[in-house]
Amino acid sequence: MVALEPEGTAGNLKFCPADGRKRKAIMATYTGPKVRLSRRVGVPISDTPKHTSKRMLNAPGMHGHRGRRLRDYGIRLQEKQKLRYHYNILEKQFRRTVDEAKRRPGNSGDILMQLLELRLDNVVRRMGVVRTIWASRQMVNHGHILVNGKKVDIPSYRVKVGDVISLKDGIQKLARENMESLGGHEVPGWISFNPSELNSTISSLPTSDQIPFDVNTNLIIEFYR
Repeated sequence: MVALEPEGTAGNLKFCPADGRKRKAIMATYTGPKVRLSRRVGVPISDTPKHTSKRMLNAPGMHGHRGRRLRDYGIRLQEKQKLRYHYNILEKQFRRTVDEAKRRPGNSGDILMQLLELRLDNVVRRMGVVRTIWASRQMVNHGHILVNGKKVDIPSYRVKVGDVISLKDGIQKLARENMESLGGHEVPGWISFNPSELNSTISSLPTSDQIPFDVNTNLIIEFYR
């Protein structure tokens, strides 16, 4: 069943058998300007120069917003948006992940970060074979990623300890070029990366100190109470 959105919005054309007409299907990802997201929350949600530039992190407008103070709700909302943008997840899917983290035993904030880190599109990003989470999602969507030797084209697919993530031959040249442009990229300790074979093994579950993105998860859990 294809979810439909009003005419004139962004999306891919899909055939609707109910009325025989083509409508636009809702995309489960943000497709607008990416730097705008970093400016909106005031922190770089990607490690590329466009996002880390001090000028780009100024609030929108000629002089930016001066003297604006967020209330408790606004602070929690901003933390939530920072994390959602960093992993390129829409609100509905993000909330489901938060609910799952709450149901599991342990610290809900740490479990939330663990669930997000184990997404396949994020693992590909952490490997350093792409520059951004958006490029990583595209690589997964186009079927270039194998998990334990089988093609997986679902960005939200959750990997497990022991899984082996590899790249198809046709994308390896581009991946190596990306690795050269990302000199100094550090692969987190929970991923065992083999740069010569361009594959990775999930050696352990990620811990909070292995996640290179600073966010207050307690505020995010409080936001959904």
